[in-house]
Amino acid sequence: MVQLPQQLLDSLTGVAGFSREAFVQVHESGEQVTSVRMNPGKWSMVNGEWSIGNGLPTIFQQSLNLPSSTKIPWSSYGYYLPERPAFIFDPLIHAGAYYVQEASSMFLEQALMQTTAIDQPLRVLDLCAAPGGKSTLLQSLISPDSLLVSNEVIKSRAAILEENSVKWGGANVIVTNADPAAFERLPNFFDVIVIDAPCSGSGLFRREQEAIGEWSEQNVTLCYQRQQRILAAALPALKAGGVLIYSTCSYSKEEDEDIADWLMDTFTVDSLPLQTETSWGIVETRSDKHQAYGYRFFPDKVKGEGFFIGCFRKQEGGGHSTRPPKKSLLQKASRNESAIVQPWLQAGLQLQLWKQKEELLAFPQQLEKDLLTIVDNVYVRRAGITVGKIAGNDLLPDHALALSTIISASIVAVTLKKEEAIQYLRREEVSVSTPHKGWTLVQYEHYNIGWMKVLANRINNYYPQGWRILKRIPDHSSENS
Repeated sequence: MVQLPQQLLDSLTGVAGFSREAFVQVHESGEQVTSVRMNPGKWSMVNGEWSIGNGLPTIFQQSLNLPSSTKIPWSSYGYYLPERPAFIFDPLIHAGAYYVQEASSMFLEQALMQTTAIDQPLRVLDLCAAPGGKSTLLQSLISPDSLLVSNEVIKSRAAILEENSVKWGGANVIVTNADPAAFERLPNFFDVIVIDAPCSGSGLFRREQEAIGEWSEQNVTLCYQRQQRILAAALPALKAGGVLIYSTCSYSKEEDEDIADWLMDTFTVDSLPLQTETSWGIVETRSDKHQAYGYRFFPDKVKGEGFFIGCFRKQEGGGHSTRPPKKSLLQKASRNESAIVQPWLQAGLQLQLWKQKEELLAFPQQLEKDLLTIVDNVYVRRAGITVGKIAGNDLLPDHALALSTIISASIVAVTLKKEEAIQYLRREEVSVSTPHKGWTLVQYEHYNIGWMKVLANRINNYYPQGWRILKRIPDHSSENS
């Protein structure tokens, strides 16, 4: 039986919406909630315009071997699943067709859409972004003319963030690996900053029971102090009128409402209310000192895990004064290099090709100054879509190009059945019948999953070695969420 920390239960007494008996009962029930969020960018490439339905599109239910699914009410692309399938054995997740994400955290969509004009060009920073759930959600919502900077301070977690960003396929994303203090070099630069802050993790007790043993009041206080340091470093990078979206997966008032009061004591910010439906079960809270709005998710009231979110509008700040450097780590691709690459890309896209050492990358043309500014001030792991390398007069295409939303539809592709696709994803030999020789896209259900090179007497599998499926027997182990 789950033994929740007595100190946590006592600390929540009197908190709006907390019902001790129901809270304990839902944790002891063993109930698990599984949810996924579709990638509208990939969907539109394969199926045309997205149409929102009450259940997951049929092809995904079939690929996951699910009888049904239901819509998450606060998410445009999110669905509850009746059980947790073995996601690792579904080629569609490796294609970036969807992301396994906790339902409560998808409420970020409402926070962004209710506080920001998302049809306008925006600069958005997701400061604590790994493993990438909130970043991929943000990229699906902002306009193609907008910039998303996805940052993670821990190097190993930044690698996971980069992988999930590549799978999602958007070109207007920069993945950085920097301490929050690095963004002080970009004063008044961002329109939106999202901080899903490191926290004591009590909201995940139902899903990750090992976290219960790690919880303590001392850790809550340490997290409260860490959250203050992160916010203090990030706020200078938010422009006047810009929006800060702050969230945690903690129930503790110290990490939630008390942080809201600290923010309003320390910076000139206004708390922003959000609209929710009564049927959603989300509890609106107010902080003690400044009556700042917060929104708390209790698993006995909401079909999801524990979560807290609050939004603030910054009132003070000057203009952004950082200028792009005269000399950059990036150089524009030559006319010859661009001519070699263009047939691999969709026609009509306003993309600029850049070269970093031997690699060519594609990035939205209208975001050139932003790209150079970020590269000059923060350590960048990946910018835009890595297209590949030039060898003679040929392109050696990168895996990121195969998974991107900018790749040309005219590139020759082969379609694999599910068993064959899993073989490919294990980086094993696959047998295909095609008269085409050379670089060939590999597809499953019309979604790209990688490259192979068809030669006269063999087929080379170019799926990334570090991404290959290692497991043999389907199970219910956790994926990125």
